[in-house]
Amino acid sequence: MIKIATQIPRLDANSSFLIILMGSLGDLVRGLCLVSHIKNHLPQSRLTWLVEPKWSSLVTIHPQIDKVLVFNRPRNILAVWELYRDFAREQFDIALDLQRHFKSGFFSLLSGAKRRIGFHRQNAKEFNWLFNKEHIDYVNKELELPKWRHYLKFTEYLGFPEPSVLDFGISSIEKSVGLPGVIAQIDEPFIAVVMGSSWESKDWFFESYLRLVKDILDAERIPVVLLGDHSKKKEATRLRDEIGPGKLINLVGKTSLLEVVAVLKAAAAGVGPDSGPGHISAAVGTPYVTLFGPTSPTRAAPYKCEHLVVQSEIDCISCYRKHCPDLDRQCMRLLTVEKVKAKLSKALAMSGRR
Repeated sequence: MIKIATQIPRLDANSSFLIILMGSLGDLVRGLCLVSHIKNHLPQSRLTWLVEPKWSSLVTIHPQIDKVLVFNRPRNILAVWELYRDFAREQFDIALDLQRHFKSGFFSLLSGAKRRIGFHRQNAKEFNWLFNKEHIDYVNKELELPKWRHYLKFTEYLGFPEPSVLDFGISSIEKSVGLPGVIAQIDEPFIAVVMGSSWESKDWFFESYLRLVKDILDAERIPVVLLGDHSKKKEATRLRDEIGPGKLINLVGKTSLLEVVAVLKAAAAGVGPDSGPGHISAAVGTPYVTLFGPTSPTRAAPYKCEHLVVQSEIDCISCYRKHCPDLDRQCMRLLTVEKVKAKLSKALAMSGRR
């Protein structure tokens, strides 16, 4: 249970907050839970979020975020100057640096916020802690604490009690908003299959995806929608060619971020590796089966989907390496289709749409 912090400055009801969290997508989605928590306790407060362009549309749809500032990183030093001018127009009382890198710490300082709060020195990276005046408590065994709970230590520090339920602010998105036409025409439950992630070591194997999708289509007779970014287009096309015509819809590399949100909201269940779409799925209330290998389920399992984790038993599990050094991703290769299907059945039962 999170304890209420003591001996901290009293918060003004009209406080102006800056939240700094620009990526990755999974981190950003989990960090969104702070917005409603702050607004529930300080409804008159003003909340600004700093993000990079590729995720800005997701932050913008949150109904309780008052302003979105975008750091246009490709513009390099010009982007920093533009951000400085944006900060100069604001008067932030509190900056919450949720990213804990040098860049986010520098932006926290640049914001001019009266109070700059960041991670504890021993949990921060790249001298981030030097830029912030105040710091949340040290977490000794960080990988044993869910990332969303680590973020909540910022509101604990501010004196807020632990919320009973997390609200990520995107679950109310209407299914029709940004929903691709081919999905809008589906009049039965479907499963969203996410192909790949930003880490090569997290990726499941093509043969496993092929078997899983075939089994869902043949045995379960449930439509399947493939999701993923442009890097997985070739693999998704090959899978589509192998299976042939039927109830398989390939949207890999063909959807915007908000369309992905809408598709996952409309799905009966989702399945795929530890990645941003998995956290989006959980945030919009769709059960998600996560295939874990190099990362820790305790740290990274999507909210309320912790029991839907599939992980193999191997000595080097949760190594946190983006590229497998010499084992050919054995942690992912050992994830059987049968184990994934068993968890998927539980996910479908949770959604009540089987």
